[in-house]
Amino acid sequence: MRPPIGMPSMSKRSKRVLITLAVLVVLAVLWFQFVGIFVNWEWFGEVDYRQVWTTEVLSRVVLFVIGAIGGGGVVFLSLLLAFRSRPVFVPSGEVDPLSPYRTIVSSRPKTFVLSISILVGLICGFSAQGNWQTVQLWLHAQSFGQTDPQFGHDVGFYVFTLPALQMIMGWLFAVVALAFFAVLVTQYLYGGLRFSGPGRRITSQAALQLSLLVGAFVLVKAIQYWFDRYALLFSNRGGSFTGASYTDVNAVLPAKIILMVIAAICAVGFFVGAFLRSVKLPAVALALLVLSSVLIGGVWPLVLQQVVVSPNGISKEPPYIQRNLDATRTAYDIGSDTVTYKDYSGQLSVPASQVVDDTGTVPNARLLDPNVLSPTFTQQQQLRNWYGFPDQLAVDRYTINGKTQDYVVAARELNEAGLSGDQTNWINKHMVYTHGDGFVAAPANTVVNGGYPDYTISDISGQGDIKVDQTRIYYGQLTTDYSIVGVDNGSQPREKDTNDQPYAYTGAGGVHIGNLFQRLVFATEYSDANFLFSSEINGNSKILYNRDPRTRVEKVAPFLTTDTAPYPAVVDKRLVWIVDGYTTAQNYPYAQNVSLGNATSNSLDAQGAAGQVNTQVSYIRNSVKATVDAYDGTVTLYSVDDSKLDPVLKAWEGVFPDLIKPTSAISTDLRAHFKYPQDLFEVQRSLLINYNVQKPVDFFNSSGFWKVPGDPTSPSDSTLKQPPYYLQVKLPGDTQSHFNLTSVLTGFSRDFMAAYMSASSDPETYGKITVLTLPTATQTPGPAQVQTLFRTTSQISSLVTLSTNQSGGSRVIFGNLLTLPVDSGLLYVEPFYIQGQASSSSYPQLSKVLVWYDGKVGVGDSLTLALQNAAPVATPATGGTGGSTSATTPPSGSVSVTSPTTPGTPAVLPSNVNQAVQQMNTANQALVAAKASGDLAQIGAASQKLQDAVNNYLKIAGTGTSAPAATTAVTSSGG
Repeated sequence: MRPPIGMPSMSKRSKRVLITLAVLVVLAVLWFQFVGIFVNWEWFGEVDYRQVWTTEVLSRVVLFVIGAIGGGGVVFLSLLLAFRSRPVFVPSGEVDPLSPYRTIVSSRPKTFVLSISILVGLICGFSAQGNWQTVQLWLHAQSFGQTDPQFGHDVGFYVFTLPALQMIMGWLFAVVALAFFAVLVTQYLYGGLRFSGPGRRITSQAALQLSLLVGAFVLVKAIQYWFDRYALLFSNRGGSFTGASYTDVNAVLPAKIILMVIAAICAVGFFVGAFLRSVKLPAVALALLVLSSVLIGGVWPLVLQQVVVSPNGISKEPPYIQRNLDATRTAYDIGSDTVTYKDYSGQLSVPASQVVDDTGTVPNARLLDPNVLSPTFTQQQQLRNWYGFPDQLAVDRYTINGKTQDYVVAARELNEAGLSGDQTNWINKHMVYTHGDGFVAAPANTVVNGGYPDYTISDISGQGDIKVDQTRIYYGQLTTDYSIVGVDNGSQPREKDTNDQPYAYTGAGGVHIGNLFQRLVFATEYSDANFLFSSEINGNSKILYNRDPRTRVEKVAPFLTTDTAPYPAVVDKRLVWIVDGYTTAQNYPYAQNVSLGNATSNSLDAQGAAGQVNTQVSYIRNSVKATVDAYDGTVTLYSVDDSKLDPVLKAWEGVFPDLIKPTSAISTDLRAHFKYPQDLFEVQRSLLINYNVQKPVDFFNSSGFWKVPGDPTSPSDSTLKQPPYYLQVKLPGDTQSHFNLTSVLTGFSRDFMAAYMSASSDPETYGKITVLTLPTATQTPGPAQVQTLFRTTSQISSLVTLSTNQSGGSRVIFGNLLTLPVDSGLLYVEPFYIQGQASSSSYPQLSKVLVWYDGKVGVGDSLTLALQNAAPVATPATGGTGGSTSATTPPSGSVSVTSPTTPGTPAVLPSNVNQAVQQMNTANQALVAAKASGDLAQIGAASQKLQDAVNNYLKIAGTGTSAPAATTAVTSSGG
């Protein structure tokens, strides 16, 4: 055997350089870690929630220590035993490739053992600390007061305890596996385990240690089989539903028990074989475990599923589907105590002309689309280039002069993207342009000045109808970067207000950065040396950061999932952001799994709306409302309703005492601005389309299922789901209208209406969901069909055609298609906007209002005129299953659309051909002038006038008689 070959040595100088570099790297890492901790510590102190930070950090530290000591200690003992039991002499007739490595390890065995153990300990510690929420929920577990139908355990066991037990099982698996590989490598390195050479290939000590570790691994697996039984209640084997199916209960569940017994026997076999110094018994045990896992755990359930369940599912699965129906309704709060189903004919029971006189719903129909009018708000109310509005505005309700109505609202925020030129230098960006100013609102059902919002504005220049004491906005959705505020006494402030006057921030928000150490910390945090060298920063300076309302709430309450649409509200004359917080769980037995990202996606996502986290949940509650003050950033959390049990929230209140204020702390004005959250509504909507059925057999057959319709007004993809809309509606049985979040639902694979879903936001009935179910025998058109009728109306189709033909000119925008219950029928209302594209300063203006009700389509300059102008049309055929046309559809499948006379068009036929020709010439000249102006509204009106004049000429020339009124018939395909 050749002598060992030593590794090349390093010079003392090289060692010193290497050590110095290593120390510098360690110091740099420690400094950056300290900076992150210090910045968080200061921020939590600013918002007065430092106990949240300390609780989380302490939880992480404790788990890190436990994981590091546990994982590192086990590996250390394994390495130590393996090293001490190594063979003294390694027989080999060949060149030993491991000799150099063995020499290195043997020269410093303690260093290698400790280094490997510490490394493993660090890995285990970092892995363990990430589970702090799971452990805290386990330690503060609550009872749900409900038991699962299979094992009879309280639901709290599955939500709080089972995840922690599964975490421990996973940790034990990892530690035992690491110890096994540590022993395996050590014994192989020192010849205790060989794959070639004379003599015995494995020493008795190596066999003992490896057998014991494999036995421990299999024993842990046996314990895991016991807990795997409970995980069956989250199975998706049933396909259409979550929970243990017939196969799970009758095949997989017994298999888990059998495999647990076999695994326990195998573990005993490994332990006995270890002490008998025999590998035969462990080998037989391992082969038995593998074979039984394949046959009992895999083949048996597969055979039962294919032979028994698949051909007879309609009789085998209903009992388990019923469990899923009950659990899902409870877990997502869509049971009978929350959701009320009402039969609704969908057909007007009064003359259509009386719709105009409706006082409950029609006057509140929203003509301002908050998802379209952000450019209009920006161009008309921006005031300064460093201000802006979000892409999607909000809808809220306010009571002005005793009248409550919907408003489209927005905060005029600091928009850093609007800065340009010298405004983007460091001082201007972070010390001059620091805040927004003003609350802008417009009645949602009112337009003025040719189709623009009727604004009421409160800012530093004056107060509108909605009074705000402090209009400056330092915290908002558009404010993502930091600002430095505060000046020495007597110094001139650098911050700039809307009126170009200097201003100094006096709020409680912000962290002091007056001394050199604090400036060094934030210079490191933001990688910006200006913190150190700027003379503008002084003893009174403060830095504002983490300024987005959602970010602030998520940091203060890390256990909450926040809604994607915070909205500004004036509460007790204070401008605040209201953020909805959800408590969620993933292990509610038999409740349907839902992906939050998929359930809450809609057509607004394509327009840049924030998306929800793409995580799986089986339980959700909107138990917390948070407010973030727009001026000083104060975060306050409220329990929405203490009378409703939410065990998840109760558990977190045990973790963070006094974090959430009780329901009694909510002021009357604040509660008046609570809205039923859109993300929760969309999750419930995605479930109710299936879980409206009452019988499990119908669920199995997909009988009675609905669907969320696509948004026919989406500019990118009409198959994307239509978002819900906040509206003032009067539902059957109500004496007055209420502020509700609404959505239409169509039939399964059909375009006709099936139901109308509405969730109340009013304080007295908050959270109550009403579902108006339409009879399947009638075929009330859904959004896609109504949109087709709107697009084929001559006045609208001509505007669309003109915009298509004019490259770079104006464009048309179909606003939100609203569905309103009126009397016993449905009224569709859609605002139609025109926006010029010739310049970047163009913005949408309301051009027309489109309506459909009782088989009639109307177009007008206002909602009243559109209702008055409505004329009968036929319902187009649906593209879905069973898509027959309505009784009024002509057999040929064509659709005859009659447009009302628009203002300015010839209302009476001329008395002779000469007058008719003169009308055509006049109309043609008007069209030429309109085209020259580039105003699409004028072009559309002039085109309609010319079309009417041509029709009048044809009638006079063909009949030689006069007629009392002129109409235009446009025929198109019925799809």
